[in-house]
Amino acid sequence: MPTPQPSVCPPPKFLKDDGLTQECRDLTTSLPSEGGWIANHLFRYQGFWHHIRQLQGVLTCQSHFHAQDSDILLVTTPKSGTTWLKAITFALVNRFLYVDDPQQHPLLANNPHELVPFLELKLYVENQVPDLTTLTSPRLFSTHLPSVSLPTSVKDSACKLVYLCRNPKDTFVSFWHFTNKLRPAEMGKSSLEEAFDKFCRGVSLYGPFWDHVLGYWKASLEFPERVMFLKYEEMKKQPKVHVRRLAEFLGCPFSPEEEKKGLVDSILKLCSFNNLSNLEVNKNGKMSTGEEYKAFFRKGEVGDSINHLTNEMIKRLDEITEEKLHDSGLKL
Repeated sequence: MPTPQPSVCPPPKFLKDDGLTQECRDLTTSLPSEGGWIANHLFRYQGFWHHIRQLQGVLTCQSHFHAQDSDILLVTTPKSGTTWLKAITFALVNRFLYVDDPQQHPLLANNPHELVPFLELKLYVENQVPDLTTLTSPRLFSTHLPSVSLPTSVKDSACKLVYLCRNPKDTFVSFWHFTNKLRPAEMGKSSLEEAFDKFCRGVSLYGPFWDHVLGYWKASLEFPERVMFLKYEEMKKQPKVHVRRLAEFLGCPFSPEEEKKGLVDSILKLCSFNNLSNLEVNKNGKMSTGEEYKAFFRKGEVGDSINHLTNEMIKRLDEITEEKLHDSGLKL
């Protein structure tokens, strides 16, 4: 009898290369490439690394997204507190709709990534050119795009960008865990050492990490009325202070009456790691592209990287950070 062959599961939707335009396929032949963290290959476009399906979303988004002056874009590098920022901003902007009936709040039944969709990873990948005309103002979107790759309409509009960054050590460890959860079984797990070398060389999704952060740091200094720069560690330390700052920046500050009712605390409780991670939708739900929602919730702690990185690794990341951010005024 022939030896039975092990079954190979088809790749998840977010790794499939079907539906790509010829433009995207042709472009990849001229781009630098490296082995990927999840997909087999990463391609460097406009100085930053993308897998091919993600690159298609970038190209389509750049060509077809038309920003409105009232739009709000939440920007992060992967694993920098994206889910938390989405939840907080959604709750903040829409707080007037659910204040009288908090049990009907959409965050209790929907993952934040569905309520605040990624431009290049959700809207312009799955639907190519989605119809956004039915969305109410202000429209809330998110993106991992570096500043250099933002659609021209974003740069030319008065829309507001909120950028959340996280220290590179915790970002790396969280990203390593996350990508190992998503890697196809036949690829095996990526070792900490292999992933660390790629991250330090800037070869990670939307990397180099430091170039991504610096682009928005400089934009926040040049256009403070349009770009708000937040640090994950500071938000975790003083969440109420930064939620109030965010509300003011977005033009919807808390009224004295709201403060008296404890609305800031209510939003933070609703959007807390413990609350979101224990909701049924986030424990058992999946994105339409195949990722399980629970993959987006690990620890959310500051300083967890010390439990994974050697002293030599910590020293190397600190040295790269010092070199990259030298004279920028930014400390991570």
